[in-house]
Amino acid sequence: MHSSNHIVKFTDDTTVVGLISKNDESAYREEVQQLTAWCRANNLSLNVDKTKEIVVDFRKAQSDHSPPFIDGSPVEIIKSTKFLGVHLAENFTWSLNTTSITKKAQQCLYFLRRLRRAHLPPPTLTMFYRGTIQSVLSSCITAWFGNCTVSDRKTLQQIVRTAEKIIGVSLPSTTDMYTTRCICKANSIVDDPSLPPPTHTPLTHTLHPPPIWKEVLKHLGPHNQTV
Repeated sequence: MHSSNHIVKFTDDTTVVGLISKNDESAYREEVQQLTAWCRANNLSLNVDKTKEIVVDFRKAQSDHSPPFIDGSPVEIIKSTKFLGVHLAENFTWSLNTTSITKKAQQCLYFLRRLRRAHLPPPTLTMFYRGTIQSVLSSCITAWFGNCTVSDRKTLQQIVRTAEKIIGVSLPSTTDMYTTRCICKANSIVDDPSLPPPTHTPLTHTLHPPPIWKEVLKHLGPHNQTV
């Protein structure tokens, strides 16, 4: 596999990620052909109709992109896709993902209201909220919440506020969920023995660290405060 390519496998889905430099797509297209040949040699067939390609290009002068071919059929180029439960757009905006999350969470709010009408106690309602609504709001939150628009964040937070009114207790905000999971992620990276020890510039020496890192640093030891 070429160093500019990366393959992600999950159950029966395979994703080929290619970094295109200087308009040279040869390594990426070769990777696609090698994957196709491997599947053919191992008695596996690729469904071209379900195979999609998304192009992320932030250049001001974008060039036309021709799709790759699999067994003589062109792969459809799309503007957004769902990857491991997260909606990705070609411009890396998260409104589509927010809309999907909001829709799922609102459906669960209906059942939360039904449980409240059945006079279930707040601890039970909170348990239901955490398992069905908070889990939806926080799914892969470290990947997308930091780049959400203010409008998207307000939309997500409104779900939490509605749940608070139904249950009658205070619940963690979406920002709190994001911060907590960033801290957990940072700790897991620091504690991972398979990773090399930190040798880079300490975060405490940077001029303007992102706000989330201020919270993360509070939960890491001084010897681990590096980037």
